[in-house]
Amino acid sequence: MTAKDRTIIRELAKQIAEIAARPEQAEKREIWYAQSSLKPVRPPVYCSPEGSWVELLPPTSLACEDDEARAIEEGLRQRIYAAEHFRDDQVCEPTYTVRYAVEVSDWGVHQEYTHSSYERGAYVWDPPIKSRADLEKLRKPTVTYDAGTSRRRVEFAEELLGDILKVRQQGAWMSAGLIDEWTLLRGINQTFLDMSDDPGMVHAGMQFLMEGTLACLEEFESQGLLTLNNGNHYCGSGSFGWTRDLPPPAFAGRPRLVDLWGFADAQTMSEVSPAMHEEFVLRYQLPILERFGLNYYGCCEPLHLKLDLLKRRVPRLRRVSISPWADKRKSAEQLGAEIIFGWKPNPAYLAGVKFDRELVRRDIRETAAICQEHGCVWEMTIKDTHTCNHQPWRFDEWTRIAMEESLRTAE
Repeated sequence: MTAKDRTIIRELAKQIAEIAARPEQAEKREIWYAQSSLKPVRPPVYCSPEGSWVELLPPTSLACEDDEARAIEEGLRQRIYAAEHFRDDQVCEPTYTVRYAVEVSDWGVHQEYTHSSYERGAYVWDPPIKSRADLEKLRKPTVTYDAGTSRRRVEFAEELLGDILKVRQQGAWMSAGLIDEWTLLRGINQTFLDMSDDPGMVHAGMQFLMEGTLACLEEFESQGLLTLNNGNHYCGSGSFGWTRDLPPPAFAGRPRLVDLWGFADAQTMSEVSPAMHEEFVLRYQLPILERFGLNYYGCCEPLHLKLDLLKRRVPRLRRVSISPWADKRKSAEQLGAEIIFGWKPNPAYLAGVKFDRELVRRDIRETAAICQEHGCVWEMTIKDTHTCNHQPWRFDEWTRIAMEESLRTAE
């Protein structure tokens, strides 16, 4: 890394340390802690630009020259941008995270992708599992941990930033989703057909993925590759891990699965009935979710017809994603004050041709009224915004409105 790049990165780190020292950060932490304990102060607001970051911080906004330095710079600038522009409830901490050098091999087969010629365009894939005979090609993943590389990553970060930010390591982790992985291997349309024409095919594939995923998680645990995710860690599909309920009192200092948040979703199963969801998806997710201390379920799929199932079957379910395609009223009626209503507002209201402030406000107020009627513990996460029509101010404005409405509920 050049001296110039090093200076740029260190100056950005100092800005983060200054932001993290503001009293408001402690206040935000307590809002999330109260939320996770089902004793909310007000609905927390989280703005996650995701695919729009390239419009908020285009490559031309980076000053470093070396590729590795530019990657570090980009991550630091995103944290600063979020703190200075969004003014949401995301906590800024004086930390810098480096990942353990852990590799998990694939399932032994590979799908071929055909990408659109358009920037950030769609893609299609050729699923490798064409017949039952192809099941024999599947191989359970193996876990490889490189202690030397992990140590060097920490040493590099400590030398670069350790006097400004606290360097922390982040361990290995896997989702219990499974079905979206299976549809990549088999194809979505074919999986739907198999559920009626050849259910044994789906069961065989899901059983294999469940056993392989569980084996990896157990390997993470036995090798000491897990780290706690009960703080300023991305949780599920759009929240944060802040909770005092993890780890449990028996925690001895070495993280286990039971000390962590778990997560599962089933985005490709949006149109599948609750009974088929239970038969082909949930029964294979449960042996994994049972290992975790708390669980978050769902992402973009509408779950309002399956909430009764999830409440009955998923152990220690604490958060559920209520996507833009979910029926908010039916969801609120079923979740009540027992499980966090993780609301994802419609990203089209931010990303559309025209940004309509009143539409955004009406949408939030409608949700607030429904949730208050049913005593819900709810939160707002704007995400899946793959464009802002090259108008970054939209995120600032959406978050300003959301924060106003959140504070309004506490009056």
